[in-house]
Amino acid sequence: MNPTISVLMITTALSCILVTISFWLPQMNPNSEKLSPYECGFDPLGSARLPFSMRFFLVAILFLLFDLEIALLLPLPWGNQLPDINQTFFWATAIIILLTLGLMYEWLQGGLEWAE
Repeated sequence: MNPTISVLMITTALSCILVTISFWLPQMNPNSEKLSPYECGFDPLGSARLPFSMRFFLVAILFLLFDLEIALLLPLPWGNQLPDINQTFFWATAIIILLTLGLMYEWLQGGLEWAE
């Protein structure tokens, strides 16, 4: 018999056996906690229109912004192999200065204060 066909038959049989066992093996004991839409402990019957703090979104956006900055500046150590090193470091410095000025502006405006 061809080895490819035998391997295909063995893998198909093993897959069918495992799928069949996976349907019969788990013990399903449904109770009120498992049947509820949320298992995290809060009451899902309340209002779904809870207000979110805009400060949370501001901090999340700032995190993403500085995370993007790291992603942009990560290849910088290999920039010294480029033909024009000064241009590479100029743009990297421009990115850092721009983001630092934006952070200083947010800080001075009080946007990073978590409590009012």
